[in-house]
Parts: sequence; structure tokens; C-alpha cells
Amino acid sequence: MSLQKERLQVNQILGLEPANQKIKIGGWVRTRRESKGLVFVELNDGSCFGNLQCIIEVSNFPDEKTVKEITTGACVDIIGTLVESPAKGQKVELQVSEIIICGVANPETYPLQKKGQSLEFLRELGHLRVRTNTFGAMFRIRHSATYAINKFFHDRNFFQVHTPIITASDCEGAGEMFRVTTLDLNEIAKSAKVPNYKDDFFGKEAHLTVSGQLNGEMYALSLSKIYTFGPTFRAENSNTSRHLAEFWMVEPEMAFFDIEDNQDLAELFLKEVISFVRKENHQDLLFFQKWYDKELFTKLDKVEKEPFERVTYTQAIEILEQAINQKKVKFEYPVKWGIDMQSEHERYLVEEHFNKPVIVVDYPKEIKAFYMKQNDDGKTVRAMDVLFPQIGEIIGGSQREESLDKLLNIIRDLGLNEKDYDWYLDSRRFGSAPHSGFGLGFERLLLFLTGMHNIRDVIPFPRYPKHAAF
Repeated sequence: MSLQKERLQVNQILGLEPANQKIKIGGWVRTRRESKGLVFVELNDGSCFGNLQCIIEVSNFPDEKTVKEITTGACVDIIGTLVESPAKGQKVELQVSEIIICGVANPETYPLQKKGQSLEFLRELGHLRVRTNTFGAMFRIRHSATYAINKFFHDRNFFQVHTPIITASDCEGAGEMFRVTTLDLNEIAKSAKVPNYKDDFFGKEAHLTVSGQLNGEMYALSLSKIYTFGPTFRAENSNTSRHLAEFWMVEPEMAFFDIEDNQDLAELFLKEVISFVRKENHQDLLFFQKWYDKELFTKLDKVEKEPFERVTYTQAIEILEQAINQKKVKFEYPVKWGIDMQSEHERYLVEEHFNKPVIVVDYPKEIKAFYMKQNDDGKTVRAMDVLFPQIGEIIGGSQREESLDKLLNIIRDLGLNEKDYDWYLDSRRFGSAPHSGFGLGFERLLLFLTGMHNIRDVIPFPRYPKHAAF
């Protein structure tokens, strides 16, 4: 019997026929139990949801220390013979012939013993929590969604652009940005002087980006269709289950796309990414449906198979006002034309009124960013938000203002520093074109895909107010 030269992974082994073949595998011990001279080890290497049962006959290993060190959390390299399993629920098991202990785990101090642990407790173990069923499944899904996003755009002739993380422009005009500096802040505080950013590393104020959109527009107006996919940062003091200080954004920008084209792309994009993950990670999603959201597959079906509803902001406000007047619902936040709709308003539209995803367009210009194209009514802009059940807004986008004169007037009216945007305005000075784009909060998509309720549980190492561990 020859040894399989390549070290196999659990997802490969579980699909093999038990042909008494000799294989090699490495992984981490999930559980260990002893019975009648045998040690039963459940081994997991993160490649799939399932474990491989490994049977160790203690009498074959005269060095007792080796067998004793195979405890929950230990890392082992094993050679054995794959045979048919008599146990229920598994086709194969491994009869172990050789063991190498790569790393021990003291059972007295290893924090992930076989028992239920709360998500709150596991957040404090961000460096180890991926070894649990929940987070192993989560980050396999995160990988598949990442791959699906890149494939979606590649298949449609988009080019990925790596926009800067350090920027001197505030895309959203919100001012909630992390400052990047090499100035000695302690010395400045002692001297009570105003910081002179001309002496700083970049010679001006610099921040971590809140969006790659403005840079992306420059490339769309040359390469036609581009997308960015990277980390963004908000210094927003929101300690909630829906906010992070560091999160990932997907931002496509398309020349010659109007607001209708933008909506069509956003809907197709969401449907295809969800469809891909459902095929690729079916077992992982079954786990999330069982333990976290009993209606998960029903919600995914509705997004994947039904067309999204499309309404204007004005129609959406009328629906909300009517619901209040008919005493169908009571909102915490007031509803009137001109408000920035809250999550409770968005979720009512999606979950109660339409019972499907909704795209809202034509928002009041006062509540949207400066770069959005104004409608002829003088009151609204060609903005769009895609609203999902459980989440609320999952995508925000717009048709961009391509007119130099109109864009200049908006920047001046808002009191923004015109010089800061001079480079951006060049795209309107030299060969401007109609164009559109949107931004997807990647972690919000993952919340929807898995039925999880806290955004800190869908990113490897969450950053939020008073927390930057690991």
C-alpha cells in the first residue's frame, strides 16, 4: 500500500471512496475520547465544515506521551489508512499508523473546549475563534463571496483599481476621518500650539480613506468600467451591532451608465454573488440556518429569484406616512419628506410593505453627497439605495454629476475647499462623460448571507470604539 504523496485536506478526504488507501493529513483536534484501548479523534483543518474521525489504537504507540498530547486544540500531522466507517453519519474514517505532534494545547488552559460559547465571549478570542464551527464557516463564506465579487466584475470587463488608503480628500464631506500624522502630538499638546501640517510627512493634512470613489471615477473616465475592493475607515463613535471603524467596500464606477443602468448592475451583482456562495458553501449555510436564522434560505431565495422593487424616495415617504396614519406601525423616528430614512423605515419598506428587496431613487439633494447628479426638479438627485431585509441599506450609489459648472457651484455652496478637489474637477474639464457607481458594504452583505446579527462577527479582527485588539 503506497502513501499518497500530497498531504490531503479534510474536504478532499471526505469525498474519497474508502479504498484502504494510505494518506497523510494535518489539522487541529476538535474532540478526543477514549474507549477500550482506542482513542477517537475528530480532526479539522478548516477546509470544510466536516471533521475526519481518526482512530488510534493505543497499543500501537508504546510512547504514551504522544497519545496523551493529542488533546482538544493540539495540532497533529497524521498518516493512516482510509477505511469504510461503521459509525452512523460518516462514510470514511482514518486508522492511524503514524503521529507527529506539531503543537500541544494544555487542556487546562485551552479556552475552546467542547461546550457552547457565546459570541460575546468569542469576540474576546478574536485570534482563536476561527477554530469554532461558527467562525470557520463564516470565513469560508467570506472567502467565497470575495472570489464571487472579483469574478463577477472580471467576467464583465471591469478592471480592478487599487485606490489609496491615505488620502487628503473627504469623499463624503462628513469629516468623520482618522488623521494620519507623524507630528509629535505630545509636544504639540505641551506647547499649546496649533499643528503646522506643512511640517508633517505629507506636507498637508492626511487621513485614512472613507471611500475610493473619487479616485475610482478618474479611472472609469479612462478605462470605462472599474471597481475597487478594499478597506475603508470611519471615525464615527457608533458602538452598535451595525457599525465598524474599519470595514471593506466594493465600489464599481462605470462610464456611460445612467441611474437605470446603475440599478440594473447592482441588482444583478447581488443576485449572482449570493447564488455563487449558495452553491459553494451549502453545508456552511445549512449550519447558519440551523443555529442562527431559521428563515435564512427563504430570505436568500427571495433575493436571488424575485425582481427587486423600485420606488422613488417621495413614494417611499408616502408609504411610510400612510402606514403611520393607518396605525400599521409606530416608528421611533419621525417621518416627513426630507429626512434621511432610518433603518427602521428602510426595513418596514422591505420586510412589511413590499416583502422583497427595494431600490429607492431620487433622494433630496440636501441629504446626499456633493457629487450626485441633480434632477430637473431642483430638489432631488439621482441617488439610489438598495435596501435588504434584516440589514436596511446594503448599497448606496448614484449617477455622478458630469457638468463642471454644476459641480463647482455645489462645492462652493457647501463651503468645501475648492483647491482640495481641483484634481477631481479635471475629469470634468477634460473629456467629461456621464457615469455612475455604487458602494457595497461587504460586511453587511455577509450579515445577510449568514443570518448573523452583529457586524463584529463577520470580519476577522473587528475595529470599533475603544477596541483595537489583536
